[in-house]
Amino acid sequence: MEANGFVPRRTPLETPGVDSRVTSAAAGAEFRWLGDRAMEAMGEFSRSVPPRIAGAQDVGPVLHRASPDNSSPVEPEIDYEGLPQGVATSTHMLAGAVAGIMEHCLMYPIDCVKTRMQSLHPQPGAHYRNVTDALMQIIRTEGVWRPIRGVNVLAVGAGPAHALYFTCYEKIKFSLSDAIHPGANSHFANGVAGCMATLLHDAIMNPAEVVKQRLQMFNSPYRGVLHCMGSLFRQEGLAAFYRSYTTQLTMNVPFQALHFMTYEYLQELLNPHRQYNPSSHMLSGALAGAVAAAATTPLDVCKTLLNTQEAQTIHVMQTGVASASAGRHISGLGEAFRAVYRMGGIPAFFKGVQARVIYQMPSTAISWSVYEFFKYILTKRQHDRRLHRDADK
Repeated sequence: MEANGFVPRRTPLETPGVDSRVTSAAAGAEFRWLGDRAMEAMGEFSRSVPPRIAGAQDVGPVLHRASPDNSSPVEPEIDYEGLPQGVATSTHMLAGAVAGIMEHCLMYPIDCVKTRMQSLHPQPGAHYRNVTDALMQIIRTEGVWRPIRGVNVLAVGAGPAHALYFTCYEKIKFSLSDAIHPGANSHFANGVAGCMATLLHDAIMNPAEVVKQRLQMFNSPYRGVLHCMGSLFRQEGLAAFYRSYTTQLTMNVPFQALHFMTYEYLQELLNPHRQYNPSSHMLSGALAGAVAAAATTPLDVCKTLLNTQEAQTIHVMQTGVASASAGRHISGLGEAFRAVYRMGGIPAFFKGVQARVIYQMPSTAISWSVYEFFKYILTKRQHDRRLHRDADK
């Protein structure tokens, strides 16, 4: 997404590549099936590798790096943790785009529930006891397709946003880790890489988030994505699409830093040899995502308010204010904090925390497992090509 300080020391004979160790494992039967197929393929490959040093321990499908035996040639091993030398940036971008689209689309109904539950002044038909009750009530009263309304705009935004996100994270983490602690990983590098990747990700995703949340609200007045975008631009201007950008960054920068550092720490405990281990990736990713999601929920509530501009909340905030300011919007994190506190006190900052945690745990697993599976397959294919070229010589 690596024992003792995370990464085994690199030897001069190792193929340099982009170091990627933060991963969450396959979520659900589909991803377990993909993981099993990948492990079977790796097992077949490992049986084709020439014998290693006499007495070396058989470590199974995912091989550890070992010092080469000078007395006999040994084929280089597949390094699952990093893409091989010469892999284009487009490889990272393709894997990241597919991972991001699957993450957001598969978890979209829960995201819709989260937006509804974070409403500071919900309408009578939008009071929900929990996530399950919300989903059932939305489907029963508004139709089976209502929980996924607006998923198309999110898919369009998630593709390029996650492509840049994963590419930036991989490049910065690898470079910074070697600069700070050559040959090993660094908690600081994990956090900085996550923060920098978030800057690019949010610049693309913020407009999509605004449109998505406007469509998700109860009794949304918009007919569809294009109608929503046109209405926002005409009535509120271009600024409406980036009104929550600074709040989004304020939330996502600590979220990603906390998530990556927690994930790497858990991987050091659960998977010290950094093998392709779906169960440890899934557990580490889920726990890291849950911790980061719960800790940043107050900022997420403020972001939802800035994106949706709830009319009733604006009306309450305007009470006692001069009429010249009528029709204004809630702008900025400070004003959003004051509005949330005025509407519900401290508990209001944790509205929808259950839905947010439930959304984040599997979405993190989906995103990273798809990305790492793509990377694993591409790495193995290039390694097989190299073996065939060597055999033809």
